[in-house]
Amino acid sequence: MKTQKGDYGYRNHNRSVRLFITLLLIAGILAQLAWRFFADNQALKNILTVMAILTVLPMANMASPLLASWKYRTGTEAFYSQVKPYESSVLILYDLIVTTKDQIIPLDAVAVHPGGVYGYCPAAKVNGKKAEKDIGAILSANRAPGSVKIIQDERSFLRRLESLKPASEYEDDGSVDYIAQILKSISM
Repeated sequence: MKTQKGDYGYRNHNRSVRLFITLLLIAGILAQLAWRFFADNQALKNILTVMAILTVLPMANMASPLLASWKYRTGTEAFYSQVKPYESSVLILYDLIVTTKDQIIPLDAVAVHPGGVYGYCPAAKVNGKKAEKDIGAILSANRAPGSVKIIQDERSFLRRLESLKPASEYEDDGSVDYIAQILKSISM
């Protein structure tokens, strides 16, 4: 079963897939270099060298997001079980990692509501106010309405979810799905 961006468990799934592909590409590079060592023909050695160099590019494209997100894992099952009941009243995205110029923002859960976007970020090193500004600027640049609030305390986030009125009470103008699509697209 493929885990999609925004689903619970995406970070761990994405990490294992990227790690497998990166290791496979590294093995391919090493095999090409080893084959080069045993080749007799100079033209074949040159071709194998070029192939190894060209294989480094996709390996780097796989490895760089892997390294940037290495320390961020999927949230605990206990947290997921506390947030899951709110999925019926508000759109919840899980396991997003939003990157800006200045910081990496791991969001364990994001509630996309007609009243705004509320994200739970457990990382203490993240500057919440700056993250709100950066994500808000990205949403504004894409003409998406609403405010952004990053909450770094789990209890406060759960209280905020509890205080939200069901999205069905608001007129559906498509902005919730549009904002969710933007958040998924800017996430790793």
